[in-house]
Amino acid sequence: MTGPVIDLGELRHTSEPAPLPRPPRANGRPLRCALVLLLVLATLAAAAPTPRRDVVTLPAQIAAETLLADGVFVVLDPVPARPTQRTLTVYRMPGGERVWQTPVPVEGRSWGIASVGGALLVTVYESDMPGQGSLSLAFDRETGAYRWQQPGSPVELADGNLLLQSSSGDDPIGLRAVDPCCGTVRWQVSADAAVSFRHRGRGADRMVLTRAGGRIEVRDATTGAALATADLGDSGGGPQITQVVNDLLVTITGSPATITAYGLDRLERRWSVPARQAEFAFDCGPVLCLHLGGVGLWAVDPATGEPRWYSDRWSWVFSYGDRLVASVANSSGTRLEQLVVLDPATGREVAELGGWELAQSGFGNPLVGVRRHPDGGLYVARLDVSAGKARPLDVLPGVAGSCQASVGVLLCQRVDGSYRLLRTPD
Repeated sequence: MTGPVIDLGELRHTSEPAPLPRPPRANGRPLRCALVLLLVLATLAAAAPTPRRDVVTLPAQIAAETLLADGVFVVLDPVPARPTQRTLTVYRMPGGERVWQTPVPVEGRSWGIASVGGALLVTVYESDMPGQGSLSLAFDRETGAYRWQQPGSPVELADGNLLLQSSSGDDPIGLRAVDPCCGTVRWQVSADAAVSFRHRGRGADRMVLTRAGGRIEVRDATTGAALATADLGDSGGGPQITQVVNDLLVTITGSPATITAYGLDRLERRWSVPARQAEFAFDCGPVLCLHLGGVGLWAVDPATGEPRWYSDRWSWVFSYGDRLVASVANSSGTRLEQLVVLDPATGREVAELGGWELAQSGFGNPLVGVRRHPDGGLYVARLDVSAGKARPLDVLPGVAGSCQASVGVLLCQRVDGSYRLLRTPD
């Protein structure tokens, strides 16, 4: 037999060698084994295929109007041959299944969509119907069946009904509360006045009519009943600004300007302070915020008007939970905003969220931020205001922006107008 030869060396007939000393205890062996195991697992994970992202594409044209609300995504597409005609399509969330599609039986140049009760409202502005400034059409949200149409643009009421505001030329404003199911009129009034509302949750429960000269009338928006009237004008005429903020009616009048707060339901005077170039007021939770001319934010006690804090660092703020979200003034020349979280009672900055463009979201929906990823696609994060952190969700390829967020769902528009649907953690 031939084959490879292994040289075992020279055998010597000597006594048995002394036993070798016992090797030292391998105290580092478990750690080395663990590191090797982690390296192997990491290599296997890198070699494994990346799980497919749960994304659905929903068709839409670039000029389409869209709405994500109440468990559906609504697309109002222009008809290619007739740009003033529209087709209404509804997709069910979170899966993106098409539920129904129907043509809108009127034409117009400007459009809007709202979801109220069990109805979808399509509002046509500058419609082709003579004498119509705006016209609202109601469709059944589940079936697409046409229900009714009436003049006016819609405001959702706190009791689930709908208020339609209509006007034509110099005619007084017509206000009609209707049942969204069938368009039945519950109450109506006409007034030559500016109209503002107080919203509670999703709908309005108070309506303020401000007439020339400063005559104010407060009504229950759900019943139409008058609650209070007062003449708030002075020798210089009526208020330059009239706003409803929570339980207050706030006016800015005179020169030099003065801010005065009244109780909304009885119009009793609560307090009055110098305006300090305030342009408008808005809700900031435990304080009343006043936006000053240029850049500046002034917070006052809503009960007394006493100053609480001032800052010129923020371009805008809004209340979210028990905090304020603020945009740093001059933070960017693009749609990206440097966002921070503030304590509303003191104005103190408590967290930084980073640079984001906010996705559109309805009442009660999560706050989602998006921005371009350096390697392409759109970086998406849940903005956790209470924790003061941005929690990454995903990077979406092939989308341009115009995102809308709801509970468990994010929709972003692609460059061709269609939308990509991403299911997100609740």
